[in-house]
Amino acid sequence: MESPLIELLVLAGIAVFLILRLKSVLGTREGFEKPPLSGSEVRAPQRKFEVIDGSPDDDIVAFVDEGSPQAQAFAAMKRAEPSFHVAEFVQGARGAYEMILMGFETGELDGIQPFISDEIFQSFVDAVSNREDQGLTIEAEFIGVRETSIADATFDEATGTADITVRFVGELTSAVRNRSGEIVEGDPKAVKRQKDTWTFSRHMGGDDPNWQLVATDA
Repeated sequence: MESPLIELLVLAGIAVFLILRLKSVLGTREGFEKPPLSGSEVRAPQRKFEVIDGSPDDDIVAFVDEGSPQAQAFAAMKRAEPSFHVAEFVQGARGAYEMILMGFETGELDGIQPFISDEIFQSFVDAVSNREDQGLTIEAEFIGVRETSIADATFDEATGTADITVRFVGELTSAVRNRSGEIVEGDPKAVKRQKDTWTFSRHMGGDDPNWQLVATDA
């Protein structure tokens, strides 16, 4: 009878020893510890982000005030032609400004005709012809565009016609020479700053992607 009792006491002692050893290694849980996750709770839920309608369009507010008539016109242009971006238009307008300005200065109008209205083109032709009649030539070099800003923007939803007015501040050298080659105006070495306000027009959603210069106001 004594042998089984002794065996039970020995086993009980070993069990207590093992429990104490495990607690020293694993530590004990405190009240702020989270209980272990079940199999269904191991995967963290994914967060969902909602797109808030009516939030500002960064492509528009980078150039005009939010909620302004110009901003509303740009938004209408984008609805009519989703691929339209104001930033891309402004970049293209800068390139068109240099091309058209230098085409007029040098009298080489054929290359710029597709990008200006018939009325503007005829006024350029008349001005260049007048210079030639007087025996005048212009020696010019374009330096660059210092500033570009949107002055106005309108959109006629009935016709799909968009008009965007852009202010440019450009730098160039320019000198006018007579038939003898003498400089009668300007200085080929002096950089002058020129300010222009031009209006470009286009039918949004149409097949022709080119904007046309329809008005100038130096």
